[in-house]
Amino acid sequence: MTDNEPRDFIRKIIYDDLESGKHTGIVTRFPPEPNGYLHIGHVMAICLDFGVAAETGGKTFLRLDDTNPGKESPEFVQAIKDDVHWLGFDWGDRLTHASDYFDRLHESAIRLIEMGVAYVDSLSAEEIREHRGTLTEPGKNSPFRDRSVEENLDLFSRMYAGEFADGEHVLRAKIDMASPNMNMRDPAIYRIRHIPHQNAGDKWCIYPMYDFAHGLSDAYEGITHSLCTLEFEDHRPLYDWFLDQLKPEHRPRQIEFSRLNLAYTITSKRKLKMLVDEGIVSGWDDPRMPTISGMRRRGYPPEAMREFVKRAGVTKKDKLIEMGALENCVRETLGDSAPRRMAVLRPLKVVLTNYPEDQVELMEAMNHPGNPDFGTRELPFSRELWIEQDDFMEEAPRKFFRLKPGGEVRLRFGYIIRCDEVIKNDAGEVVELRCSYDPDTRSGTGTSDRKVKGTIHWVSCQHAVDASVRLYDRLFNDANPNMADDFHSVLNESSLEVVPAKLEPSLAAGDEAVQFERLGYFRVDAQDSTPAAPVFNRIVTLRDSWAKLEKQALGN
Repeated sequence: MTDNEPRDFIRKIIYDDLESGKHTGIVTRFPPEPNGYLHIGHVMAICLDFGVAAETGGKTFLRLDDTNPGKESPEFVQAIKDDVHWLGFDWGDRLTHASDYFDRLHESAIRLIEMGVAYVDSLSAEEIREHRGTLTEPGKNSPFRDRSVEENLDLFSRMYAGEFADGEHVLRAKIDMASPNMNMRDPAIYRIRHIPHQNAGDKWCIYPMYDFAHGLSDAYEGITHSLCTLEFEDHRPLYDWFLDQLKPEHRPRQIEFSRLNLAYTITSKRKLKMLVDEGIVSGWDDPRMPTISGMRRRGYPPEAMREFVKRAGVTKKDKLIEMGALENCVRETLGDSAPRRMAVLRPLKVVLTNYPEDQVELMEAMNHPGNPDFGTRELPFSRELWIEQDDFMEEAPRKFFRLKPGGEVRLRFGYIIRCDEVIKNDAGEVVELRCSYDPDTRSGTGTSDRKVKGTIHWVSCQHAVDASVRLYDRLFNDANPNMADDFHSVLNESSLEVVPAKLEPSLAAGDEAVQFERLGYFRVDAQDSTPAAPVFNRIVTLRDSWAKLEKQALGN
């Protein structure tokens, strides 16, 4: 961030705290729960937490808030680390876990019992829900709320020792069952779970609740500014209550900002897990998923993700951002960085009847028309070529400037050709075009000034690389699938189409993002592609075909 850029409200607070001397250094944290893969919504938090610390010479912790062993795994932990690194951020030696503080949290829970502000409740989970009340009715005190300190200490000690079954008891804070804030109605602090922990092993059979561990972990790490999304605003009074009772040496300040909500996506980990478990997608890293790993596999550049977050801005107002805004950032980044290549996705054979059968010419092709520094490459040209089926129309309208019977078109970096004959199969389908070429019209030779209106791309049949291309589209048809009664009902059944392709020889190797000329941006699939059977994923189309529909759906 440069000095003349406007500061969002969080940066203004942080810079004011530095200038006033309230803080001499900034410490932030990115605290994901390792119960799933990170998604587009987390990109905002990652860029904010790491970005504002880097701008001010501060530091950032990557903390895994691993308080729920039943849903967490080392796979998710590793995926989180990979995603943060891929986005361009590093935590140095500040990788921590909430589980690193389990001993301190346990001691803090005992202190709360000794202070008379925590008690062991023996109600069942259903009974606790019944006692909790509603948004319009106060809750009721548990009959176990007035247990003595000694009895609570004894029961909590036995919970820790593993004497009780899951759900038999729970440790709760004694706050206010009539509070208008539901989070303050004697929330649970510890519950019994006889489950090994992905980081702590089998030492524990009681685990702290997220709301208890989260704010205290911030305090233990000396976090100056705890940046959270708006759904944690109602939890802040509870975090503050724990800090008021326990008075740790350091007290973080929590500031909330709006989530990054992207149209045509869902970011609920529960729903994303359903997509994976039900086989609707191939995994958490399916290129249609809004997960960081999915977008990475699809070919999104990390710098485009960071730019998208920057343009979205940090605000207090929830909003649904157009998918096109993200895709435009991807297009702009790849437009400058991706070399151009020839690929034919739905091949139609062209035979140049007047071209020598055994002749092969090498055509000089620019790697990037807007940047000569990318250099050139040689494309083999021969008698038999592949072109796109869509580049031929037997009964073409007047303004169709591609190939048609008797019509002419220029082959990019090649010659002008004319369609002389159409070959069909028994079903009446066009399977081959017999054409003639004008040898005086080779691109770059200047031997003919003849011009035609259409230019199409091609690949030499003799030299083509066979490949599969996955054409990805939006996973949902509805701009806000979260509003649907059942998100399954708004799934886009055309979100993936696999087509055979013929590629120029240079695409047989390399994994960088490229533009297939006239078709879009593509990248080799890191998992499924092999040298013998390449697989390319479409990153994004050249133009936004959803723009008008999306603006209407969002009322823009």
